[in-house]
Amino acid sequence: MPMMIWASITMNKRFLAIALLCFAAGLASAQFVADDPDWKETEVPPPPAFDLKRLVPVEMSAQSQLKWGVDPATIKITNDGIVRYVVVAQSSSGVVNAMYEGIRCNKAEFRRYARHNPSSGWVNASDTSWTSLRQTGASRHPETLARGGMCDGAAPPSSAADAARKLNAGVTARQ
Repeated sequence: MPMMIWASITMNKRFLAIALLCFAAGLASAQFVADDPDWKETEVPPPPAFDLKRLVPVEMSAQSQLKWGVDPATIKITNDGIVRYVVVAQSSSGVVNAMYEGIRCNKAEFRRYARHNPSSGWVNASDTSWTSLRQTGASRHPETLARGGMCDGAAPPSSAADAARKLNAGVTARQ
């Protein structure tokens, strides 16, 4: 009988330890995604100039008919924690479309600010709401960019140069 009591106490201690660890892990992860009620996006800078010769290729799914790339000179991390950049999509026929976007890493969201067409230049996007990176749609490039170096988990990278280095490293790792 005493052995059964000892085993029961030991199991209860193990259960309690596991429960406390799970609770602590939940609190720690909540710190990354806690919503700051006072957070406000800073004024969005105008779209930066980009250069097709500087593009770092970004590998998309096999279904994508477009070639994607980011001009590393356009990557900026602002005080509000948003990583902004210009991403370019090129068709096999040579048509170029560029988008000025931002990623909010701690919320796993992105926002499109403007589109660029060679004939008309930059035009503000009609829908500039924050959208989940895990969207289901034809274009999943923001999630690929976030995973490829534009985010460091749920935080922005330490610098724009670090984001560019990680994007470049992903390219060389895939070659």
